[in-house]
Amino acid sequence: MCGICGELRFDTSAPELSVIERMKDKLQKRGPDSDGSYVNAPVAFGHRRLAIIDLSEKAAQPMVDDRADVALVFNGTIYNYPDLRKELQGLGHVFKSTGDTEVILRAYIEWGENCVVRLQGMFAFAIWDNNKQILLLARDRTGIKPLYFSQTSQRLLFASNTQALIHADDKIDVSVDATALHHLFTLHGVVPAPRTVINGIRKVKPAHYMIIANDGKVKEKRYWSLTAKRPAMISGLKMTEQDWVVAVHDALRRAVEKRVKIADVPVGVLLSGGIDSSLLVGLLAEAGQEGLKTFSVGFEDAPEEKGNEFEYSDAVAQMFETEHHQLMVPNDQVLPRLPEAFANMSEPMFAQDAVAFYLLSEVVSKEVKVVQSGQGADEVFGGYFWYPRMHHSITKGINRFSDEYFDRDHTEYLETVDKRFAVKDVTSELMQDLLNEVEADEYLDRVLAVDVTTLIVDDPVKRVDNMTMAWGLEARVPFLDTQLIELAASMPPAMKLPNGGKHVLKELSRGFLPDSVVNRSKAYFPMPALKYVRGEFLAFMKEILLSDGAKQRGLYNPKYVEKLLNKPEDYLTRLQGSKLWHLAALELWWQQNIVK
Repeated sequence: MCGICGELRFDTSAPELSVIERMKDKLQKRGPDSDGSYVNAPVAFGHRRLAIIDLSEKAAQPMVDDRADVALVFNGTIYNYPDLRKELQGLGHVFKSTGDTEVILRAYIEWGENCVVRLQGMFAFAIWDNNKQILLLARDRTGIKPLYFSQTSQRLLFASNTQALIHADDKIDVSVDATALHHLFTLHGVVPAPRTVINGIRKVKPAHYMIIANDGKVKEKRYWSLTAKRPAMISGLKMTEQDWVVAVHDALRRAVEKRVKIADVPVGVLLSGGIDSSLLVGLLAEAGQEGLKTFSVGFEDAPEEKGNEFEYSDAVAQMFETEHHQLMVPNDQVLPRLPEAFANMSEPMFAQDAVAFYLLSEVVSKEVKVVQSGQGADEVFGGYFWYPRMHHSITKGINRFSDEYFDRDHTEYLETVDKRFAVKDVTSELMQDLLNEVEADEYLDRVLAVDVTTLIVDDPVKRVDNMTMAWGLEARVPFLDTQLIELAASMPPAMKLPNGGKHVLKELSRGFLPDSVVNRSKAYFPMPALKYVRGEFLAFMKEILLSDGAKQRGLYNPKYVEKLLNKPEDYLTRLQGSKLWHLAALELWWQQNIVK
C-alpha cells in the first residue's frame, strides 16, 4: 500500500523532478517508510512506500526493468501474485524480489495491457513502456485503490490523491464541476468516476484501464463487468438455502484468509460490533489466527441515539479471545479534529463515520500496519432498508430508485445551490443509464450491481482508504473479493432480503457468532453529534457556512442555508443524514484543500 504519482509531457519539454517531489510531499502519509523517483523523458514517476510485502529494498519503487525498458509505480496488494509468479517463472521470467510489485511488472512484459485481467486484488498502478512510448493507468475492479489525473494539451499528471495534483500545479482548474455537484448532493457525497467536484481533476474508472500516448491521445477500456443473473447450480439442480450458506461461507473464508496470508506484517480487524466485521474475526479465528488484534471506536450518546456499539464488539472479542482495543471519543475531541480529517479526504465526504475512521486509524496504526474491515457487505448482500422497498416497489422508471435513495430531488437541488450551478437532472439520467447497462434477472440485481461497482467506490470504499492511509495503515476489504461479489450477484433476492437483510450471512453466523450480534437489528455507524445538530456542532457549521470565504465562493443559495440553520434537525435526507451537515462538509473540505 503506497502513494503513487507521475507526469507525462506531450510537448517538447522534459518533466521536472521538482513536480514529482511536490506530489510526493502530499503522499507522504500514504507511504511513510521510504520514497523513490524515476525520470525518463517524457515521463517521470514518484512513489511513497508503505512496506507490507517483501520489506527489502529489492521491492522498492519505482521499479524498472532496463532490458524491457519498462517502469512501474503501484499502490495496493495483489492476492494471487504467488500463482502468477509461478506461471511467469515457467515462462522464463527471473525475479529479483519476492513481492507482488515485480509480478505486475513482469506480467506486463509478458502479456501487455491484458495483464490487468489476470490481477486479483486492490490496485492502482502506472506503467511506462519506453519502447511504445505509452503510459498505462489501471484501477481495480471495485475502485478500492484511488487514481486521479489532470490532463491538458501539454501534460498529464496522476496521483493517489487530489491534494498531490493541486500541490504540483497551481494552474489546475479548481472551479466547481456543476454536474459533479449535482451528483454529490443527490447521492450523499458520491461522484461517480470519471468526474470529481473539481473541473480540472478526473479519476480512472473502476475496472478500467487507460492507455495514454506521448501525443496525448487516450484509449480507455473496461476489463470486467458484473453480471447479476441466476446461473448458480449444483449438479444441474437449483441451489437450496443451505447450498448458498455453504457456498458463501467458503468464499468468504477464502477471501479473509488470503488477505491475512499475503502480508509480511501482522494484520488486525476493525471490529464495529456488526455482523460483517464480527464474521471476519470469527473466520480468522477459525483459520487458526493467533494473537489477533481488534479495534472499536465509539462516541458520546445523544438523547435519541446511542453513540457506541461496544456491547456487541466486546462480546465478539471475548468469544474469540482477541487482543481488543476500545477507543471512546468524547464530543470535545471531535470538533478540533474535523478540519484535520477533511484535509486528508481526496474528495468531500458526507458520511458521519469518516471522522470516526480517521480517529480510530490513528490508534490502530500504532499497533498494526494492516487491518481487515467489513465494508461492502451491505451492498453485496442487501443489508440496507431501502433495498426491499425498491424490490417491492411498483413505481416505474428512475423514480423506483430515486424515491428511496436520492438525498434531494432535482427541484431541491436547484433550491440548494447558487444559480451558477443549475443543471438539468443529470443524476437521474446517469443512474438510469447505469441500471440499464447491467445484465440482470431482477430489478434489485441491477441496483446491487450498480451499488457494488459504482456507488460504493465513493461511499464507503474511498472513505476507508483515505482515512486509514492518512495514518499509513492499509485496509483490506474481504467482502469486495471479486469471486465473492460474483457469487453474491448470482444469488436470488430471497437469500438476501429476509431477516432484515443479509439473510445468508446471518444464517451462516448462527451458532458461530454471539446470538446478540446475529439477532440485532441493522445499525448504522453512530456519531450522533453530526446527525442531531445542536450546541457547539451547530455553531461550528454556522461559522463555516457564514464565513467570508463561503459567501465569496457562493456555492449555495443563502435562503436555503438560512432555512436549514433555523431548524437544523428538521431537514434530513431519505437515508437520515443531516442536510445542513452536507453543506457544511463540502465547504469545510473546500477550505481545507482548495483555498490557497
